[in-house]
Amino acid sequence: MKRNEFQLRVNFGDTDAAGIVYYPNYFKWFDIAGHQFFRSIGLSPSKLMKEQNIILPLLDVGCTFEHPLYYDDIITIRTVVTEVNRKTIKLKHEVFRGETRTGHGFELRGWVKEKNGNIFAVPIPDEVRRILEEEGLGNCHQTNPWLSA
Repeated sequence: MKRNEFQLRVNFGDTDAAGIVYYPNYFKWFDIAGHQFFRSIGLSPSKLMKEQNIILPLLDVGCTFEHPLYYDDIITIRTVVTEVNRKTIKLKHEVFRGETRTGHGFELRGWVKEKNGNIFAVPIPDEVRRILEEEGLGNCHQTNPWLSA
């Protein structure tokens, strides 16, 4: 299945009073990773909306926390498609600091059409299914000046 990864730096605002990453940030990072993933395979959510009125709403999410993260840690988020159903896509996310996995989870997203103010799930087109089910990385060339600051 298609996969992607990218890095980011933990910001001070991502931490709690003890200096440990506040848990909701994992869900924020999963959302960012999901959007980055779709961009990396040529299915930019904004482009899908503009050109096809397709949105990718979050239907379910979960996370398991394994090790704490701290301010200034550089993390890698690895995303892979684990399921492509008729109208949903499941993504698995893993967060690493170096070689240590600090947490993992999933997002279940719908393939949903917006028309005249109404939204409804529609079948995922075969060409999209083929892209999602291909092995390999998306185009994930990331240049992030914040990582070397």
